[in-house]
Amino acid sequence: MDARYVFRARIRLEPAEEDVSLEPSSAETTVTLFRGAPEPGTEGWLFFRDTLWRGEVSDEDYGRRLAAEWLGVPERTVEDIDFRELQADEAYLDALKSEIAADLEAFNADDVSEVLSKYLGSSVRVTDAS
Repeated sequence: MDARYVFRARIRLEPAEEDVSLEPSSAETTVTLFRGAPEPGTEGWLFFRDTLWRGEVSDEDYGRRLAAEWLGVPERTVEDIDFRELQADEAYLDALKSEIAADLEAFNADDVSEVLSKYLGSSVRVTDAS
């Protein structure tokens, strides 16, 4: 069982020392971040519910703080972060659906499809287990 969240972040490079400068004075780069998705039912598995809404990062400030933490850079250097997709193999997706179905009330939804759409939008990609 394997899954990961994919984000795209734009960060501004800043020299760590005052006597170093950049040309141009502000340089930006875009990076793709892959964050492992905890196994459904284990600690942290509700990351999607707590962080995403309709396939977007629901709180931009919080998203930038997360990206800064993941990258080990100052928060002020993270310009923006976008959720791209949940990449998951069939086994993970089946386990995720089972966990969601076991407690639909926690998601304020009538069925599993509604939950997936509500939080992940159409941003789920099934990957090969290998």
